[in-house]
Amino acid sequence: MGKEGEDMETTDQCARKRLEKELEDIYAHPPTNISFGPISDDIFQCQGIIIGPLGTPFEGCTFNLSIKFPIDYPFKPPKVQFLTEVSHPNISVNGTVDINILGDQWSSALTTEDLLNSISSILLDPIVQDPFPDLYGHGWNSREDEARGWKHNYEEHFKLGSYYHKKSLDLPVYTMEVNQST
Repeated sequence: MGKEGEDMETTDQCARKRLEKELEDIYAHPPTNISFGPISDDIFQCQGIIIGPLGTPFEGCTFNLSIKFPIDYPFKPPKVQFLTEVSHPNISVNGTVDINILGDQWSSALTTEDLLNSISSILLDPIVQDPFPDLYGHGWNSREDEARGWKHNYEEHFKLGSYYHKKSLDLPVYTMEVNQST
């Protein structure tokens, strides 16, 4: 194997060690509103979970995300996509997340937990100065009712009440009570 192949292997090992450490940390000290874990044996393909922040149209919702890490992680950001349908000015119709830390503001000091917390924070406080132009352009405040409607449809579809957010992953289990008064 040539020098280039050896460098790629070293980069891959570095990324793998970093992700293993992040997973150890999140399992040792699980946050209350986010989680992530690998899909099957591929540590570079993960599923993330964000619980909708209190006081938002997304309160009580569970959002599933696809997180794909490059082999040069943490020096390059992962690709993040919402798998759960959501109406939000910083999330495109195909689920792509538009925040600066997934682009030119990425830092190798950021962890996946930091990233998921940042995404959760835009659910609470959208960045309306720079929304996806094909979606909203202007007027996010008028779209909050639409987001609440999606939440209601989501609840009805899955017959929410009390259920577990484990799916087939070995992620921390959360129980969610949904306010049925909406």
